[in-house]
Amino acid sequence: MHDATVLDLWLAQAQEDARAVLASLVRQRSDNPPGDCAAHAELAATLLEARGLSVERLPIARDQAAEAGMVSTTNLVVRQRFGEGPTLALCAHGDAVPPGQGWTVDPYGAEIRDGVMYGRGVALSKSDFVTYAWALLALRETGVLDRGTIELHLTHDAEAGGELGAAWLLRTGVTRPDMAICAGFAHAVGIAHNGCLHLEVEIRGRSAHAALPETGIDALEATTRLLDALYTHRKQLAARRSKVAGIEHATLVVGMIEGGINTNVVPDRVTLRVDRRILPEEDPETVESGLRALIETEVGRSPGVSVRTRRVLLARPLVPTPAAEPIARLLAAEVERRTGRATPLIGIPLYSDARHYAAAGIPVVSYGAGPREILDSGAHRADERLVLADLLLASQVVAATAWQLLAPAAATGVRGAGGGKVNQT
Repeated sequence: MHDATVLDLWLAQAQEDARAVLASLVRQRSDNPPGDCAAHAELAATLLEARGLSVERLPIARDQAAEAGMVSTTNLVVRQRFGEGPTLALCAHGDAVPPGQGWTVDPYGAEIRDGVMYGRGVALSKSDFVTYAWALLALRETGVLDRGTIELHLTHDAEAGGELGAAWLLRTGVTRPDMAICAGFAHAVGIAHNGCLHLEVEIRGRSAHAALPETGIDALEATTRLLDALYTHRKQLAARRSKVAGIEHATLVVGMIEGGINTNVVPDRVTLRVDRRILPEEDPETVESGLRALIETEVGRSPGVSVRTRRVLLARPLVPTPAAEPIARLLAAEVERRTGRATPLIGIPLYSDARHYAAAGIPVVSYGAGPREILDSGAHRADERLVLADLLLASQVVAATAWQLLAPAAATGVRGAGGGKVNQT
């Protein structure tokens, strides 16, 4: 029997347990913010240890977590050495955005309807804790692999930027894999993604009694002018298009706004949070300086008003590289072999931890359990969901791809920062 078939059969038989673990992870809250994720990490570690995996717990100091806007976070690393050869890292994150409004099911209930599991984080990306762990278990239990090392990098800060998760693991030397696969979506392979700039803009005026508004300086009035300029700029960004399939154009969103003192007081301060998605072709520093200049120029049109702009996040885009292409093509071929559908290599408009591996010189792509289209998953929206058949598919694809990447055969010529060659049959 072909080794890939052996892996597929083992995973099919193990799916009931995989789904039970995923349900447990969904039921454990890990909303970020507030980012109190240590309990989710401990649950994940305990569940993996119960299945025979050795888990290294790497908690981040509370003061460091607080600087990143979190309460607690712990990185988990699993290392399974099969023999001499390169190391493949599989990275997913367990934190998730808060559920928000509009749910028709309990966001922490892990309810299953018609083969679909619902819950916050089930698609992005608690499912890939399971995808990757079960792919590793399949390779270990079937004995088809006798070369290389597989590592699971399970983090809890991606929604806060990933600096204390994947970036921390690489920066501190905890790990130095030769190649990596990061959480993604099941019916396409991600070879690029947008970057993201978050700016906090504080606009200051001077308070006054609402009966004498002319004695104050209205920060909200100045803010409305700035908002007009930002939304005009957003329309212009629609013409700034990417050449990477799957990514359309640059975007801008004002995601948060707060300010004022009371109804009967001229507002002296308004704060905005701006999200600007950066195309793979764009230079992040140029994008930031241009947006800052727009803000300062527009606020400067209001006499007596001052502005302070602070960078909250700068996530660099992931750019397609020749070194990552062989990994992407292996994944796509395995998806196509099981579904009979052509599997595109695309860019995704989200930003992800994949960029941290790329910055370290490690060939990386994105692939995991999820739908054909991002919107189908409900990620960051109400009723987030995962078709459970996709969990099995993704586990089978990752296991078979890892086997081909690490098994002793003709070298592909892919070489990562760790120096080991990537091999395939």
